[in-house]
Amino acid sequence: MKDRSARARQGLALAALAVLAWLGYGAYNVLTAPEGFRAFIMGGGGGAAQIGGAFNLIDQNANTRTDGAFRGQLMLVFFGYTHCPDVCPIGLQAMTEALESLGESGNVVRPIFITVDPARDTPERLKEYARNFHPRLLALTGSEERIAQVTKAYRIYSVQSKPAESHKDANQAAHDHVNYLMDHSSYIYLMGADGRYLTHFPANMPADQLAERIKSYL
Repeated sequence: MKDRSARARQGLALAALAVLAWLGYGAYNVLTAPEGFRAFIMGGGGGAAQIGGAFNLIDQNANTRTDGAFRGQLMLVFFGYTHCPDVCPIGLQAMTEALESLGESGNVVRPIFITVDPARDTPERLKEYARNFHPRLLALTGSEERIAQVTKAYRIYSVQSKPAESHKDANQAAHDHVNYLMDHSSYIYLMGADGRYLTHFPANMPADQLAERIKSYL
């Protein structure tokens, strides 16, 4: 009986240590996450999520676009880049299928793709890329400064993951400059008719589920 009681106490102690380790790991992830993710996880510290804001960018037809032009509509906003190998096309395809399944009721929702790679994503490049997705998709780019402003407003983390290195020869450096990847947040944001944040979805959410979630805000 004593042995059984001792084993029970030992089991409880190990379980308690496991819980403490799990909580410690979670806290470590929050504290060491990149600034954008940390701000997102911590919720901005003011109750309502502090996500979204003004933008002044250029679309795939070289027209200036501002957020104010979409008041009265919902904005379905996704950040990515045209050289993205997987996450971006998956997210944009889900957005496309979700809006198509909503039919006319989805016309109040404007799909928007904002690049995190303005150096390569020119209006011409975006125009070619956008043809693969929803016909109303608005693809936006701009100067490095303006893209930095909008990614900060939307709490988007992005960083070039394979920059050219100074010690490489010119040919290799040029190759890397063209073929680098971007690490970035992969959330789809739903913004209200007043431009304020409503909710967000993971980029890999199935289109039918995405449609149902959007429908609840129409």
